[in-house]
Amino acid sequence: MSATITPAGTRPSVPAPSDRAGRLLRRFARPAAAALSGVMLFLSFPPRPLWWLALPAFALLGRSLYGRRPRAAFGLGYLAGLGFLLPLLVWTGEEVGAVPWLALAAVEAVFVAAAGVGIAAVSRLPLWPVWAAAVWVLGEGVRARVPFGGFPWGKIAFGQADGVFLPLAAVGGTPVLGFAVALCGFGLYETARRVRDHRRTGRLPRGPLAAAALTVLVPVTAALAALPLLDDSAEEGTATVAAIQGNVPRLGLDFNAQRRAVLDNHANRTEQLARDVAAGKVPKPDFVLWPENSSDLDPYRNSDARLVIDRAVGAIGAPTVIGAVLTPNTGPLRNTLITWDPDKGPVATYDKRHVQPFGEYIPMRPFVRLFSSDVDRVRRDFGPGDKVGVFDLAGTKVGLATCYEAAFDWAVRDTVTHGGRLISVPSNNATFGRSEMTYQQLAMSRVRAVEHSRAVVVPVTSGVSAIIRPDGTIVQQTRMFTPDALVAEVPLRSSLTPATRLGTLPEGVLAALALGALGWVARARAKERRAAAR
Repeated sequence: MSATITPAGTRPSVPAPSDRAGRLLRRFARPAAAALSGVMLFLSFPPRPLWWLALPAFALLGRSLYGRRPRAAFGLGYLAGLGFLLPLLVWTGEEVGAVPWLALAAVEAVFVAAAGVGIAAVSRLPLWPVWAAAVWVLGEGVRARVPFGGFPWGKIAFGQADGVFLPLAAVGGTPVLGFAVALCGFGLYETARRVRDHRRTGRLPRGPLAAAALTVLVPVTAALAALPLLDDSAEEGTATVAAIQGNVPRLGLDFNAQRRAVLDNHANRTEQLARDVAAGKVPKPDFVLWPENSSDLDPYRNSDARLVIDRAVGAIGAPTVIGAVLTPNTGPLRNTLITWDPDKGPVATYDKRHVQPFGEYIPMRPFVRLFSSDVDRVRRDFGPGDKVGVFDLAGTKVGLATCYEAAFDWAVRDTVTHGGRLISVPSNNATFGRSEMTYQQLAMSRVRAVEHSRAVVVPVTSGVSAIIRPDGTIVQQTRMFTPDALVAEVPLRSSLTPATRLGTLPEGVLAALALGALGWVARARAKERRAAAR
């Protein structure tokens, strides 16, 4: 045992306040940078046109995670996830309070934290930005599948509808688009790190610096090379389509108690459109699209609702897609789209295949009730359909992805591979008030338009409804909570983009790259431990 002896009459040295402040600043620099990187990712999403913020966000995340041990990387990744997802998903608590929102963000941030561990693990490998970007895509892929079918909201690709990387969606879908953004961001940090090391040491490793620069230049060059894939020409003629936004009487969850009023709003706006057509103000549509939940009264069981729909569809004289809630005597409810012919009435249906957990059905209801009694607002669960939604509307095959389904790669791709010449994404955002949710979802539809080279029509109960061309540009859009009808001529297309043809293959390749790099790191560390034990 030893003791520190100080000369008589002197005091032990005490760190100056400036030194303590400096150490404190250095200690919290990485956590602050990680959280800030998440906030910057959030700010890169609509409605802000700040897509480019994703690049410095990933650069900052790379700086935070570079060379970190697993435990530290998990914590830093979790901070980044919270900084990103807490503000991005705030709309989920719009009407049910903070608990569901905080719980969802906390759970989803775990996937970002796990990706952070992987990014830190591969950060010592040559060309680490490539492996780190692949790890990020792997994390997004897992998050899009588990639990309860996954929650892909917040994929980096969905924040890039206005960005230079958007053409890459047609090359390999959202995984390739997200990979390019992450790679460019991580590459920016690696380039800066190499330049900083040169300034400190005077040595300039040309090979590593060139490789770092390439991780920035290659994604941008690839996006420019993919520009010819943005084609909005009419391969199979055109169709004149109308999207109806009827609006709801009041905001919030209680719009379901106003079911007849919502139905009347959409019927009245359709009849107004018919009068505008008769007056020559707008062209007659070939078909009309109503939003999800435009008739929460089951028209098969409610004769009043059927008469209202019959009258509106008869007035416009064109096949109309109605969003309805079907209430069979037994079994789950159905979130259904119905083709309503002006002469024959209902002739075809599509049941939403991916119903929303905790919104349309409550998994583990007794357990969840311990945390929030709001689960009982969903008194009867919805059940999923099992058939791909493609309607033949006046000779045009229209692919259908209902609201939440637009976030899932497979749900939109299926409609195109089954013959859809354009895509419709009928939605109901009334429960989320004037939050950013509707703009986030609209950006998804713009990415899907480019991904599959199809026009996309987004009819929404309360806005923002829109008509989107195959190159991702918006032709028309409505204001929120304003009755309106959009009418536009859109191109019909039958060719398939590389992304549509390849399906999940690009994501699988990127996941394999990530797993291969992580496996190599794990084997190297195991070898080091065995050598140290000898």
